Amino acid sequence: MLRKGTYLFTSESVSRGHPDKICDQLSDLIVDAYLTDDPFSRAAIETVVTTNRVIVLGEVRGNPNVTKTLEEKIRHQVRDIGYEQDGFHYDRFIFQNYIHKQSVDIARGVDATADKDEGAGDQGIMFGFACTETETLMPAPLYWAHRLLENLDHLRKNDAQGRLLPDAKSQVTLIYEDGVPIGVKTLVLSTQHRDGLDQYAVFDYVVPMIYATFPERWIIETTELLVNPTGRFVVGGPDGDTGLTGRKIIVDTYGGAAPHGGGAFSGKDPTKVDRSAAYMARYLAKNIVAAGLASRCLLQVSYGIGIARPLSLYIDFQGTGNVPEYQVEQAIMTHLPLTPAGIRKHLGLNAPIYLPTASFGHFGRQPTDSGLFSWEKCDLVDFFKTC
Repeated sequence: MLRKGTYLFTSESVSRGHPDKICDQLSDLIVDAYLTDDPFSRAAIETVVTTNRVIVLGEVRGNPNVTKTLEEKIRHQVRDIGYEQDGFHYDRFIFQNYIHKQSVDIARGVDATADKDEGAGDQGIMFGFACTETETLMPAPLYWAHRLLENLDHLRKNDAQGRLLPDAKSQVTLIYEDGVPIGVKTLVLSTQHRDGLDQYAVFDYVVPMIYATFPERWIIETTELLVNPTGRFVVGGPDGDTGLTGRKIIVDTYGGAAPHGGGAFSGKDPTKVDRSAAYMARYLAKNIVAAGLASRCLLQVSYGIGIARPLSLYIDFQGTGNVPEYQVEQAIMTHLPLTPAGIRKHLGLNAPIYLPTASFGHFGRQPTDSGLFSWEKCDLVDFFKTC
């Protein structure tokens, strides 16, 4: 049930230069490299970064020649993120590659044969969510936490003085009135900066960007603006904190406003339902809300390893629905593709489209004609209006 009255809700985001997000980007870069060579490649990649070291691990089924170009691609990506620091430099870090062939037992359960459809790459539960709090049908606190760091990244890249460095985090607490966000209660922004800048200089530099990010009158005299609350953030990135793929799953999804399934997304090819079915769940939830069936939609789907059909589908309109949930569940199960192969075909997921998903969220993004963020399209609205 949608909560009434006044309350607060908080979400956070991290920048492209956050150690965990570096790993997500490098893992998805590797997935894209294999899918570019062969759209039916399989990959499950993990990345670790620490002081001047990048380690990639995982299992693949694809052209072994792809590995020959990975180091060059990874160094280019680290440079694009902005790392040219003594403790983590794109041209000087030690690179270690421990990627090996995928288990034949996993492949056996997933591959289609003459007497069985392609199965899910693993068991799991996946969630999708949409709401009317923003134009993108995403929860407002996460939406604005992402936008804040996108704008900070733009500010950093266009600063001739080089005051800011790549590592950053945001946290946005919004005030709600009867389920509608109306303003910012507290904003935390921690941004890495070059040595010699004090907290006040960083504050003065980023505050105009903060005000420009949010709707007019959302930041008022009583809003708490906490910029680098520790006072100093010079040592950052992998030199300050070890990074690992898949540790920012709430940042990647709905900012805590909805449940998250059992697995991360980055580093996984689309036969892994952790990723593809979560994208499908968001796609369905977004189209349901866009069709006006509800102002909030939470959707869960589950799979078993090696089994093509979903084991369950659950929808909850959280008290905002205009039609019964079971009616929509039946329509989806009867008419829409929910097998792993069906999802990949419908959303065009066997393409090298994953690196852009690895920063600023997998959802609430702008779909493109080239296939990026296809799960954000609202092309099922007419279908759901008939439910």
